[in-house]
Amino acid sequence: MTGEPPPLVVDRQVALAAEALPGQADLEAWVAAVLARHPDETRLELTVRFVDAEESQALNRDYRGKDRPTNVLSFPFESPPGIELPLLGDLVICHPVVVREAGEQDKPTHPHYAHMVIHGTLHLLGYDHLDDAEAEIMEALEREILASLGIADPYLTPSPPHRDTDNEDERADA
Repeated sequence: MTGEPPPLVVDRQVALAAEALPGQADLEAWVAAVLARHPDETRLELTVRFVDAEESQALNRDYRGKDRPTNVLSFPFESPPGIELPLLGDLVICHPVVVREAGEQDKPTHPHYAHMVIHGTLHLLGYDHLDDAEAEIMEALEREILASLGIADPYLTPSPPHRDTDNEDERADA
């Protein structure tokens, strides 16, 4: 053994025909930037699935009781008792919603995707934004991570993302 940490594994799944989806290298860089701030985290495997509005809406309805598509859903993995697996969880990102939001917020789609992957990964690590105090912590961390990647503060856009849990990403287990 070399003492090296296990490698990051991001399973990229594309369940729709779309252009301008983030590539494997982008996903790995964004997730690695989150995990760099959590050096004790040993769960280094996750799936990022890009879906259409129909699949997003079905998952949002079935797991959260909200019958509409949403930008990102986070499904944290919970190991059965006594079993250690390196799985962090799954992110399901709705391409049409992300593209629409980027347009509404007058920003390029690629940085908005970075924000969604970082935001969703933080949810997988247990962060949330159900109240103002939690939201401030999570948003500050998002800003730091995005800035480290050369991406502008997403909360300073002309139309900032809403914290309203009825209109934003959600953890499926929340």
